[in-house]
Amino acid sequence: MVDPRISNLARLITEYCVYLEKGEEVVISGGVEALPLVREIVKHTVQKGAYPLMINLGDESISEVFYKYATDDVLSHVSLIEKEIVEKVNAFINILSPSHTKPLMGIDPEKLKKRSQARRELNMIFMQRSAKGELKWVVAPFPTRALAQEAGMSILDYQDFVFHATYSDSPDPVKAWTEIGKKQEKIANFLNKVSELKYVGPGIELTLRVDGRKWINDDGHYNMPGGEVFSAPIEDSVDGWVEFDYPAIWRGVEVEGVKLVFKKGVVVEAKARRGEEFLKKMLETDDGAKRLGEIAFGLNYNITRFTKEILFDEKIGGTIHMALGAAYPECGGKNISAIHWDMIKDMKKHRVYADGDLIYENGRFIEEILS
Repeated sequence: MVDPRISNLARLITEYCVYLEKGEEVVISGGVEALPLVREIVKHTVQKGAYPLMINLGDESISEVFYKYATDDVLSHVSLIEKEIVEKVNAFINILSPSHTKPLMGIDPEKLKKRSQARRELNMIFMQRSAKGELKWVVAPFPTRALAQEAGMSILDYQDFVFHATYSDSPDPVKAWTEIGKKQEKIANFLNKVSELKYVGPGIELTLRVDGRKWINDDGHYNMPGGEVFSAPIEDSVDGWVEFDYPAIWRGVEVEGVKLVFKKGVVVEAKARRGEEFLKKMLETDDGAKRLGEIAFGLNYNITRFTKEILFDEKIGGTIHMALGAAYPECGGKNISAIHWDMIKDMKKHRVYADGDLIYENGRFIEEILS
């Protein structure tokens, strides 16, 4: 018998996240351990009259083999078939379900950089179609032993964590996320009227401008779990410094104690307690990698702990996160890069001011904004 929480999650993904319609084509990808969820997703997909164009079940060891043995020509190759799919498919469903969370630890960062640069065009097509509403997509989790171990949890506790974070343990997760979306929309609407944000408190003194930029309500349509509002800062407006409390993880590589100093939007100093060389290498990916492409507030208070998985961690209630690299075009952001690297800061002892007025304190927006 299928765990009813898995069935709930599959229904949530197909009915709410990408709201599949009859005749639409969808690509479904995941790790081999996610097979129970993938089966349920396929069932709900075909019941809606949609068509599973591709079902990709993989394993991290395949990625490791690719990067270990790929020549420069292979790393730089962009498939015309894959480009056609990215240009034409209606929806992508990607199930986060690794059997190994750090498969690329032994890979030369230069190889990762070359592959990211080669796929830049595909990433731009994907993001532009998404911004225009032509492409629906979602990244959703399935609890694997590797993710549980990385989070420092037993598999049973981690299953409970995942299904609670996605509200799949509730009687009607679609209804639950619809209500969450309404609450977050009030915050996004307020922030859309703001010109300048100032973050103050332990480990941060930072100002930036967002006038003319759009704040997006992540209510679970692109990431499940959702639970954030995000935008893109004016590219040359970021000034100050920030120390991120949690490890910054990029493609399985952990960098701890990241401190960034910005001047006129550009990172002018980057330090880390561990992984500093990797941090600086990624900052050299391209010019856009040295600028912030995203700023966001984490609002999912069903997520209360750091798990070393950004899909959850960037949503932790009472945090902010900032991403180096590519901006989302739908926010009005103009920063272009082959990377988009989220970094998270706890804000439970901090304040945020909007155009001089206090709007956020000790991990929450003030009541006047929510009412």
